[in-house]
Amino acid sequence: MSELETLAEQIRRCTLCPLHKGRTQAVPGEGPEDAEIVFIGEAPGFHEDRQGRPFVGASGQFLDELLQHIGLDRAKVYITNVIKCRPPGNRDPLPEEIAACRPYLDRQLEIIRPKMVVTLGRFSMARYFPNARISQIHGKPKKIGGVLYYPMYHPAAALHQPSLRRTVEEDMKRIPELLARMDQIEEQEEKPVEQAEQLSLF
Repeated sequence: MSELETLAEQIRRCTLCPLHKGRTQAVPGEGPEDAEIVFIGEAPGFHEDRQGRPFVGASGQFLDELLQHIGLDRAKVYITNVIKCRPPGNRDPLPEEIAACRPYLDRQLEIIRPKMVVTLGRFSMARYFPNARISQIHGKPKKIGGVLYYPMYHPAAALHQPSLRRTVEEDMKRIPELLARMDQIEEQEEKPVEQAEQLSLF
């Protein structure tokens, strides 16, 4: 069993926060251990909770489309969420839930060692871009420790607000070019921090 699979088994048995009481199953994430890109969403929804897989509902279908548009096979990237169990009624994750799940996400990134981390939505964005507003920084990468962090709107935002769809598509289109010229992007000194309490939706 690979390190990621071992970790996934730990996540499926996790009881660190009350969310485990209401889940059908935990959703560790999926993708190869050598993925160049990791996509981090917010939390599992209804379909994810049922299937134990990330991004399988309407948002997932849109994400699959976006990946196809830039010639990326979903099976070649790693997809996960900030928290691994569905919150009741799909409410926002609470700071203590994000904190409880943080070691799992940290370990996933340590194992995979991706070149690029794409944050989908404000909760994963807050981990690397504290106090930022997604409307101001989406599509603007920063490089820390040799990893490119790239904030995007969550696919669900584009489904709820069709005016954001083109923005999401345009931001996604930049990913191959950014990966190709990673070496030319200037390194920033600060380290990623999580600031779950201070979030901005738009």
